[in-house]
Amino acid sequence: MLAKRGFVSRIHRKKPKGRPLPERIRIANARKSKVRSAVEHVFAHQGLMGLIIRTIGLARARVKIGLANLAYNMRRFVWLQGRSAPG
Repeated sequence: MLAKRGFVSRIHRKKPKGRPLPERIRIANARKSKVRSAVEHVFAHQGLMGLIIRTIGLARARVKIGLANLAYNMRRFVWLQGRSAPG
């Protein structure tokens, strides 16, 4: 269904019960995880920050999400700067 619509599947394949995961599928899952983990990391961090949208109106919700993203980006920037600083 995805290929018919011009999409590439990014869905992980499950390990068969009682058997090891075939090497080809293991490599494909690892490749998909590289992209997926980078995206999911942001959402996981927002959950740790206690980001719960309980506002009336879209404008307030957008501002709250925007401020959370700004805080995440600043924290990430500081972390990246610390990693690249000469030791």
